[in-house]
This record gives sequence, structure tokens and C-alpha cells, in this order.
Amino acid sequence: MDLRASDTDPGASGAEDEDETPAQKRLRLAKLYLESVKDDLAEGDFDAADIDKEIISARLKQDVMEHAGKVHLFIADSLELGEPSSRPFVRLRGHRFSVTSAVASEACTYLFTAGKEGSIIKWDIRTGKKLAIYHKQRPSVKGKERAWNEDVKGHMDEVLSLALSSDGVYLASAGKDRRVGVWDVAKSEWVTSFGGHKDTISAVAFRKGSRQLYTASHDRTVKLFDLSPGVMGYVETLFGHQDPILGLDALRAETCVTVGGRDRTARFWKIVDESQLVFRGGGRSKLRELLEGGALEGMDQDETSDNGRRKNDNKVTETRYVEGSLDCIAMIDETTFLTGGDSGSICLWAIQKKKPIFTQPLAHGLHEMQSETEGLIRSPRYITALACLRYSDLFASGSWEGSIRLWKLDRSSKFRSFSLVAQVPAPGFVNSIQLLSIPKGALDEASWTRKAELDKNEASTPVALLVAGMGQEPRLGRWMQLKGEGITNSTIVMVLHSRSHVA
Repeated sequence: MDLRASDTDPGASGAEDEDETPAQKRLRLAKLYLESVKDDLAEGDFDAADIDKEIISARLKQDVMEHAGKVHLFIADSLELGEPSSRPFVRLRGHRFSVTSAVASEACTYLFTAGKEGSIIKWDIRTGKKLAIYHKQRPSVKGKERAWNEDVKGHMDEVLSLALSSDGVYLASAGKDRRVGVWDVAKSEWVTSFGGHKDTISAVAFRKGSRQLYTASHDRTVKLFDLSPGVMGYVETLFGHQDPILGLDALRAETCVTVGGRDRTARFWKIVDESQLVFRGGGRSKLRELLEGGALEGMDQDETSDNGRRKNDNKVTETRYVEGSLDCIAMIDETTFLTGGDSGSICLWAIQKKKPIFTQPLAHGLHEMQSETEGLIRSPRYITALACLRYSDLFASGSWEGSIRLWKLDRSSKFRSFSLVAQVPAPGFVNSIQLLSIPKGALDEASWTRKAELDKNEASTPVALLVAGMGQEPRLGRWMQLKGEGITNSTIVMVLHSRSHVA
């Protein structure tokens, strides 16, 4: 664990002492860290008198586990979802077009949503009411220079991604106008913007526990910005992808992961080492095996024919869908992550292996379409969104078949496989998913949770918040449009309860 004080004054108790022994220095830093923990707790829902040894001990244990970077929360088996009518949830409507991104603060107080019309809405999670709207701005200049104009305090085109810093101070936003916007959450005001990307910015993510911001773009680069006091600027650019980057995620370590669309690669970036690990999706082929220096022995046993069906002993056994694009990615812990693509498969990766350690094919089933010439055509529903509850055995995936699927990592296989736990109704395109741990007492006063819990079990405990941005169209295009009952441009907010404490 890093016990270094972040902003210590030279004259304060955290100042360096030339005569200080190593043991005295460790003790001083430990005291500073404990004081910072007490200050953080005091700013939350605890009174000063309630901050006792038990609460501090729980917080220290959580920090140690997160710094270890491994899965340590096991809640998937204890989820109590019940019938859809009894699940506490709220649907927020405010965007004219599809919701592209939705993120809630870690304190579960605010929610921000972005839409294709270019606006951002700030919500109060407890009441479901709008607190502020950041409208799309008109550029003061026309032509190619319209995408970068420091005088415009807001976005001038579709907003595609949002991210909140862990301390809840800054909101980062980005989209088709190729600029990164920084907003002050408390004041609901525009702070500054950053340029540098040459094409649409598809994803933004904060490093957990810091104000380091990662951005990914269709220009095939990842950029790092630092929003710390006194810095507030660009740091560096990462190169490597051969196609537009479509997904990005980061946790506590100085690393991030990305997927590059049709270059069919996921990349694990080591920022400090200035290096990257490349993981290739898309299945196995003779050409790829040869180009990567492998042998061709045994390849004929797993050869696929032109119509996509696998041949085994001259018999057609099953349909095999080739992955042409990796579209979304989510980190489970510091060494494990998930990817989803247009083949409908969800792949589990470990940084020690170059190939997926587990693949769930057709995770959201097949889409059927009747053709006058070809008859019934079946195609996999591609994965539109992935999200993990940080450092836990629970993650969620979305597509467009009408549900969000919750999955659990299998502890018996040492997290080398996963299985379906439940489905949450979500008609439309699932363009964004977030899973967030609920702090103690954070949503006790939420009016919509009390109304929705018709058969509430008093012994159950709210453990996670599920936030999903829904739309009639996919996030990055308009090649499909869904219409029907319940399909709206909205945001779903749902509380997931645990039955582990049921008496």
C-alpha cells in the first residue's frame, strides 16, 4: 500500500526530518494515512462520534484489498432479485435521442447521463429529479475549426462517454467534437477542455483513487491527462491500435485496457513502463498461426468451411461465428478483464495468457430475420456494453434482445470461467452499463426505492447499484433502430440486494 501523503505542507507534521529513522518515518506516514481515512469518513454519512475502531478497521481492510488488485468481494451467489415487479428501480427520461452513457457517483448521490443530441443531464439519485442540464453549444466558427474552440463552454456534437473521478469532484465528457470536457460536479460548471485527438473520442475513464484521466479515440490513440491541482493538463499519448478504439477501462493501478474494433485486439497498457501487452481475438486460423510463428499441425481438425459450419469427421456439428470486431471491454481486477464483440461472445482474459481462458458464445442469443430470398437468417447479437463490479465476482453485459444479463465468476475454477446468474428487463439497445457498490445508508432515503419495494424483506441488504443507458439506436451509429413497447431513450437505475443477511 502506498502510504505517501498526497498534498503535505512543508511545515506540517508530514514534513521530512533529516534525523528521522526509517521506523519513525513509517510510523509518521501511517498516522497521516489514518488521519486521512478519518477525514474521508467524516465527510460521509458518519458522525464524528461514530468513527470508531470497527469502522476504521473495515475501511483499512477494504483499502488493503483494493491495493492488492485481486477479486475480494463475493456477492454473486447471494443476490436476491425476486420478481421484476418487486425490484427497486427507476427509469429516468430526459434525452430526445438515445442515451449513450450513464455514470453514478461512488457516494450514490448524483447521476450523469449523456445523449446523442449533445446534452448532459445531472440527476439526484435519491429523488430521480433533474438538477442541471448542460445543453449542446453552437460553435462560433464554421468549418474544420468548429471542433476546437476554447470560447465554447460545452460540447458541440454528440456526447458519447462520461466518467466521474473517485472523489466526485470532476466529471469528464467526450464525443464527436474531438474535445475532452471537464466539469465541476458540485457547482455544475464547465472547468476546461482538452484537445489533441484528431477524430471522435469514444471512451473516457478515470484511474480509481486519482484524477488521472484516460481517453480513447477513433484516431487509434489513447491519451493521458492529469486533473490534479497545479497540473490540469496533458501528460502523454499511447500508440498501437490499427483501427478505431471503441472501449476503455481502468482501475487503481497505473494501467488501462482498450479494444480496437476491427483490428480485433485488446491491449493492456503499462503506463510507467511505457509498454503494452497485445491480446488477439477473432479465433484461430491457419494464416494467423503461420504469421505468429506457430505450427500448422492439427489445424485441419478444427477447420471451418465457407458457410461458417465446423467440420468434424465429415459431419457438420455446429455453427461457428467468426469474430470480426471487439467492441467493449471491462476490467475485473488488475490482471483479469473481459471483452465482447460482434460474434456475440464474451471472453475472459488473464494478462499471463495470450488467448482467452474462457469464452461464452452467443451470450445474448441469436437475432432472427426472415429474408424473401434466403429464408430465415440467424446472426449473433453483438455485445454492446460490459461492466464489472470492481474487484468482485459479478459483472453485467448488454445487447439489444431486451435484457441485461448478470454473470458470476466461478470460484471453484479459480475464476477461469463464469455462468449466468439472472436477467434484468431492459428493452432497447443497452449502450452503457455501470455496476457500483452502495455505501452504507446511501439510498435509505431514496423515495423511488421505498415505492418499488412492494414485498421488501427487512433482512436484505442493498449491495450494488446497476445503471444502464438505453436507446432506440446503438451508441456509435444509426444502422439499426428498435421500436416497440417499452423501448425508450432513458436510463435505468436499479438496486441489487443481497440475501446473505436474511435471518
